[in-house]
Amino acid sequence: MVLGRTRAVALVGLRGHVVDVEAHLASALPAFALVGLPDASLTEARDRVRAAVGSTGLTWPNRRITVNLSPAALPKSGPGFDLAVAVSVLAAAGMVDAEAAARAVHLGELGLDGRLRPVRGVLPAVAAAVAAGQPDVVVPVADAAEAALVPGARVTGCRSLAEVVRRHGGAVEVPEVVAVSPDRGAARRREPVGDLADVLGQPEARTAVEVAAAGAHHLLLVGPPGAGKTMLASRLPGLLPDLGEADAVEVTAVHSVAGTFDPSGGLLRRPPFEDPHHTATPASIIGGGSGTPRPGAASRAHRGVLFMDEAPEFPAAVLQTLRQPLEHGELVIHRSGGAARYPARFQLVLAANPCPCGRATGAGLGCDCTSLERRRYFGRISGPLLDRVDVQVEVPPVGRAHLAAPGESTATVAARVAAARVAQTARWAGTPWRANAEVPGRELRDRLRARPRLLTDVDDAVDAGWLTLRGADRVLRVAWTVADLAGIDAPTRAEVGLAMALRTRGQAGT
Repeated sequence: MVLGRTRAVALVGLRGHVVDVEAHLASALPAFALVGLPDASLTEARDRVRAAVGSTGLTWPNRRITVNLSPAALPKSGPGFDLAVAVSVLAAAGMVDAEAAARAVHLGELGLDGRLRPVRGVLPAVAAAVAAGQPDVVVPVADAAEAALVPGARVTGCRSLAEVVRRHGGAVEVPEVVAVSPDRGAARRREPVGDLADVLGQPEARTAVEVAAAGAHHLLLVGPPGAGKTMLASRLPGLLPDLGEADAVEVTAVHSVAGTFDPSGGLLRRPPFEDPHHTATPASIIGGGSGTPRPGAASRAHRGVLFMDEAPEFPAAVLQTLRQPLEHGELVIHRSGGAARYPARFQLVLAANPCPCGRATGAGLGCDCTSLERRRYFGRISGPLLDRVDVQVEVPPVGRAHLAAPGESTATVAARVAAARVAQTARWAGTPWRANAEVPGRELRDRLRARPRLLTDVDDAVDAGWLTLRGADRVLRVAWTVADLAGIDAPTRAEVGLAMALRTRGQAGT
């Protein structure tokens, strides 16, 4: 047998493509060619595979070896093809059963000693293989639990190349080796902590957080240091309901590709929480890297919360990159090595001081900043970005009178949020939308057309220049969320008035 075949999976974003890995052995001067648009890390597989085969106790074929990754026009990257390349070469050399090798999909990186090392993106890769009718998958034993989360997959976890060869009928001694564990410590997901009852006072800001959670609205909190902005933002994920099955799979796939998923607890059921530092680069927020881009904080926060504390301190380039996902719920990242599409339907929470010194609240008597400094500082958050933030409120300083008045707990507020989400799910059943924040303005206006007086205040605000048309649509979304929290079918003028107050009051910081 001079031709061996097996399969692997190439990931482009979250989309997996099954790749045929073909190895041909020719009677010519010994050489090893890897073709099919491999990147630099995949090209290096030639040396890793040769060393791993030798360490396994097998003889490397002294022939001209050509390995083709088909379809050849699809860019391929990463070390996850190592195992498939090795198996195809051994199948061509007759060292393993060719039919058994061709039936399975092989994923995994090879060490020089022949051990299998875990790779990123196993969950979406295995899902793509099962969807393509290839349920038999061989992965490193450290990735077996993650691969087993895919319904219909028949997963085989192996510790070394020798174990894979033995399973495919090869005559080789299988040494006792320790499985390579994935390195997830540096990329462990941040989990929010604390209860909403820890926040003292701030009734208006607490209402804004509840409304934002109920309708999946974006939120801006403006106030002096120590007022509780960060505490309120970090409690928001605890108010959100658990993820549904489809969302859990999608969120887990993103974190699998990012290398931040621990499969020991199963699929990710809680909304994620990302809070990047203000020194973050655009690539770390939206994704990037050489070759095919990796997901950034915006995609890792999919169906969760992206919290940007001290928002004016973020570079303008970082803030402007958020405009696309805020509108479309996804990120399309183009690089010379290809384009990747990642979901990014997150709730954006911005926290900001009103000025550089942070004391320009109320009458602003304690502020030492000039009016120009104030405008420059808050002006770093552009108008188009602010126009996409549904709820904008001021968070005033907390006085001593608030210390003895504890607020509601996370569990109490979360129950109301869950009821509001159920009402929204029923209302938008049969449509692509599930939360009020996702609904286009035209749909909202059509449903409220029978109540022309309801839109009078909003239309007047547009005519006066207080609201843009986009801002007016967002007011209607917030009003309907307020109505859902109140348990009524549709907003009245009272709900629209509260929505306008939540929409415009935070702009006093500008």
